[in-house]
Amino acid sequence: MPTRYRGAPREVRALDTYIKLARAQNALAAALYRPLALEEGVTESQLGVLEALLHLGPLSQSELSRKLLTSGSNLTTVLDNLERHGLVRRQRRSEDRRVQVVHLSDEGRRLIKRIFPAHVERLTRGMGVLTVREQETLGRLCRKLGRGQLP
Repeated sequence: MPTRYRGAPREVRALDTYIKLARAQNALAAALYRPLALEEGVTESQLGVLEALLHLGPLSQSELSRKLLTSGSNLTTVLDNLERHGLVRRQRRSEDRRVQVVHLSDEGRRLIKRIFPAHVERLTRGMGVLTVREQETLGRLCRKLGRGQLP
């Protein structure tokens, strides 16, 4: 459903485009993360942490927060839950005790290696409604939009 706002054409176009972008993201996210939550008990944020640690190795909490575009307080809650389930461990840096480095546990590594391929397959199927060229164009447009600065 397009916007019902009656403003200048550029405002209506911007709102309408944003609504479409948000709806597409929400629909894709629901298809991707609902199965993870129901079948594996893993949330979107938890998957993000596990995947980052698998592919990037141990990271400080502040590095993880920046990579995942989440607040430090939200990440702390996510890490508390992952640690409670034995999927990650936090270790203070000896040279700076204020910094905690997050590591995958063996159990966390087994879990993410087991569930990530199915997640990627669901994502591939979801993005499959777009042609290769459309996916590439969308990727470029999203990067451009994400790097844009609000005045």
